[in-house]
Amino acid sequence: MKPTAIVYTSNTGFTARYAALLSEETGLPAYSIKDAGKNLAKGASVIYLGWLFATNVKDYDKASRKYDICAVCGVGLCTTGSLLTEVRQTAKIPEGLPLFTVQGGMNHEKLKGLYKFMINALTKILLSKTQKTDDEKAMLALLQKGGDYVDKANLKELLHWYENIA
Repeated sequence: MKPTAIVYTSNTGFTARYAALLSEETGLPAYSIKDAGKNLAKGASVIYLGWLFATNVKDYDKASRKYDICAVCGVGLCTTGSLLTEVRQTAKIPEGLPLFTVQGGMNHEKLKGLYKFMINALTKILLSKTQKTDDEKAMLALLQKGGDYVDKANLKELLHWYENIA
């Protein structure tokens, strides 16, 4: 089914920015999960974007109970297009549902509580590894220095999917 809107959950703003970029490119309205209920009927067909927390797409389960999700996009620290198998398993995203991951960024000033603790723990874990993959090295640099990787080019695969169903 063709989506009629974009619904998203954002923690530090990177996912909200991707939702806005996707909205610009597709012409679909974008709503935070909090505002979606005021603007969309239950069962509306949507593209869902959520930030990644330990390979789980935040609020995907909540969105899937309210809306007919046509595709899922996880925004995280990982490089664009990576961790698809892990995200699908952790978030329990059905095999037939299109799944995309895009790199967002790290803003230490916006992290609070548990999330700040978890990022610090992940940083320590990566620092302790003697052999790091290229993805782990890139993630460690992002965790330590912060950064912003929000870019329309990262949505290429998702936009290609959308163009083929529209």
